[in-house]
Amino acid sequence: MKIRREIQYEPLPSQLRFHDSAARFKGFSGPIGSGKSQALCNEAIKLAYLNPGRAGLIGAPTYPMLRDATQTSLFEVLRDNGLPFDFNKAENQLTLKDTGSKIIFRPLDDFERLRGTNLAWFGVDELTYSPEQAWIRLEGRLRDPLARRLCGFAVWTPKGFDWVYERFIQNPVDGYECVQAEPNENRHLLKQVPDFYDRLKRSYDEAFFAQEVLGQYVSPKDGLVYHAFDRKVNVGAAEWDPELPVLWALDFNVNPMSSIVAQQQAERLVVLDEIVLPRASTRDACLEFVRRYPEWPAGLEIFADACASHLQTAGTTDREILQGFFEDYGGSAPVFRIPKRNPPVRDRVGLVNAKLRSANGETGLVVDARCKELMLDFERVRWLEGTGEIDKARDLKRTHLSDAVGYLLWQDSQPEHGVGERNRRLFW
Repeated sequence: MKIRREIQYEPLPSQLRFHDSAARFKGFSGPIGSGKSQALCNEAIKLAYLNPGRAGLIGAPTYPMLRDATQTSLFEVLRDNGLPFDFNKAENQLTLKDTGSKIIFRPLDDFERLRGTNLAWFGVDELTYSPEQAWIRLEGRLRDPLARRLCGFAVWTPKGFDWVYERFIQNPVDGYECVQAEPNENRHLLKQVPDFYDRLKRSYDEAFFAQEVLGQYVSPKDGLVYHAFDRKVNVGAAEWDPELPVLWALDFNVNPMSSIVAQQQAERLVVLDEIVLPRASTRDACLEFVRRYPEWPAGLEIFADACASHLQTAGTTDREILQGFFEDYGGSAPVFRIPKRNPPVRDRVGLVNAKLRSANGETGLVVDARCKELMLDFERVRWLEGTGEIDKARDLKRTHLSDAVGYLLWQDSQPEHGVGERNRRLFW
């Protein structure tokens, strides 16, 4: 029995070309706001209905991304359109009641676990942040002899001239096709927020803007994480203003225990000082901070990553140590600005780069010349090759101060969330 369903989805031109592609392996590459999530979800649903009773797989680079973004988007499309399904949380598997088709959800960071059942189709979210071996394993599973339409597909934002670029764009083999979305194509988004892309020039640095907003493939600057840093622009003498709050951001690491002291002066974050203590505790950091800054007449705000609220082996948290210290110290109580969950690394890094120099040429981050270790961080910290993670093993002295700056900026001036595309009607 053939089942026909209508989905509320009006595809953009690039989305339609992607859905219409008959390639065995197809990709959708586009900037932010180009409708990649909608394309992924609707293609998965279409293939699940075209292959009744067969199994397909949806993957994402990590389990948190799979759970919080990819899976959530798919469930939303199914529920909004009244498509009946059962979800087995223990097996992380969905069954469509109309067809008996199964959708398996898997993270791709442990690609050796992708061996197993034959698939009729598979789809991958944010492919550029997944290892090539994961894609190769999935290709090998696309072999269900009862499938009506065998297909492997993926969506992604460009991330330099990586393996995805080489496989889908530079040297595609037979059976491969890539649709590249154009910036400003999403009429639904622009109708809601006409200046959406222009506003992002203030939130992104030039290279990140070209990649994320224009959808261009750009070559990373020697793999540097903080490629927007320029000593000629971002370094200068800074003075403490007693009429402004003191901002103290920590990275909790025993060797070295690292933190930066800053103030928001006009439109710029000014890093006044760095505190780097070898083989030190959180209490040691507090003692050194109050030695250098015994008073903060306009208030003190403390920043850190979410781990500050996690229990240590001693049965307390770094946040509790900080609170106890300043209660004993006296004076005005500090304000703690610590998130419940850390932001994605690339979003935090992108914000730091945007403050160093935004796509519209503005500088929102200045470092005092005394902060020698922070400047070395900005000049030496690199990406772990082939991943979206920072290489923390290259030099154990590096990454801590730049991380602290990122924690502060994320809590103090994180970018506004974008607006997704609207659902409209698509027939098949």
